[in-house]
Amino acid sequence: MTLIKSISGIRGTIGGKPSEGLSPLDIVKFTAAFGFWIKKASLKDRICMVVGRDARISGPMVSQLIIGTLTGLGIDVIDIGLATTPTTEMEVVRHQAAGGIIITASHNPAQWNALKLLNGKGEFINDLEGKMVLKIAEDESFEFSGVENLGKIIKIKDSLEYHVDQILKLALVDVESIRNANFKVAIDAVNSVGGIAIPYLLKRLGVEQIVKLYCEPNGIFPHNPEPLPENLTEIAAKVKVDKADVGFVVDPDVDRLAIVNEDGSMFGEEYTLVAISDYILQSKIGNTVSNLSSSWALKDITLKHGAIYNSAAVGEVNVVAKMKETKAVIGGEGNGGVIYPELHYGRDSLVGIALFLSYMAKSEKKCSELRAQYPNYYMSKNKIELGTSMDVDAILKKIEDSYRDQDVELNTIDGIKIDFKNEWVQLRKSNTEAIIRIYSESNSIENANALANKIIDEIKSIIG
Repeated sequence: MTLIKSISGIRGTIGGKPSEGLSPLDIVKFTAAFGFWIKKASLKDRICMVVGRDARISGPMVSQLIIGTLTGLGIDVIDIGLATTPTTEMEVVRHQAAGGIIITASHNPAQWNALKLLNGKGEFINDLEGKMVLKIAEDESFEFSGVENLGKIIKIKDSLEYHVDQILKLALVDVESIRNANFKVAIDAVNSVGGIAIPYLLKRLGVEQIVKLYCEPNGIFPHNPEPLPENLTEIAAKVKVDKADVGFVVDPDVDRLAIVNEDGSMFGEEYTLVAISDYILQSKIGNTVSNLSSSWALKDITLKHGAIYNSAAVGEVNVVAKMKETKAVIGGEGNGGVIYPELHYGRDSLVGIALFLSYMAKSEKKCSELRAQYPNYYMSKNKIELGTSMDVDAILKKIEDSYRDQDVELNTIDGIKIDFKNEWVQLRKSNTEAIIRIYSESNSIENANALANKIIDEIKSIIG
């Protein structure tokens, strides 16, 4: 069994002994710590929090524990039931809640579940806040309310409708053009909440021809739920056989979007953000942001439009902070996460779909033709396992020092990123394992692999 406690929440495999898996005791303890911290930070006598969940089999059980714990703290709970992560984020703002909890393990397999923690802006709590919550949980320094002050439960059923209403109000979402294009769209929702949300969105956008694959929200994932090419063979075949114009794939909580071209080839998860940013920047020049592990392609497109690109440390909360700092008009992560601040500051596959279909309709280009417009970069993702006694920071420092006097750009805000003239490599230590993750990107997969192997050999030389 596995239980991982981090600043962004708690996640693990369901069952097992307390503190070894995501047991009911751990769920209650961590929920109590977060709810107690939110309540103290709000400085209000009475607060409410939003709770939403994906369609995992363990979802109802986890939800009952969380809602019961929050009401036991004297917090009113707005229970929105099955909901995407971005929908839950928007509901926090809509209802002026003090915070929220999303019950989802994102792209992890079905035996996993997790609590994602939101502040009163519907955004993930930051590093300092997360450490405060972890300390409260460790010390068990929370207190529950007496019977006369228990919270109440308010069930809301129009959360998705509200979310889509706000998407359709966006100036760059062109419903008329999408409707007139008469697209046939294939979708793979991995039997989670996307199976409810995406068909509803498409209907509201005027798409009448919808080819559904795994849209029953029963939590039984038919394949690995991470939207990577190796897991998308069925939707790729479906797009081609059914002659769909495009295929969309989301993870279980619908904050990551992968796109399949009309010929069954992959658009590329790194290029979801690139294409949508290109569409946005054609109408509204402004800055962009992605994390340091994302493709250079976004930087290229941004510079082409005369705007400024900035990078942030890995993690949605870091990308959002950099977007606010630089007043970015679009941003996100290379894993298919699109953040469009005109709607809200969170990765959102639904707004990503609406913007991408608008781009296709207005450009009158096939999906593959849009992809062909962008520079081809290839990424290699590797890791090197280390002994638990090794000083990972010292190893990274030696790598940094060895490149300091070379003709490269060094960035150390998140591990070490080394930018060469035509390629880059990033080294990041894991917070949970004795490993160094090594991401590299170049103009061919062979060159990307060669760069990664070069760095791996240098690390091996350092550790002997």
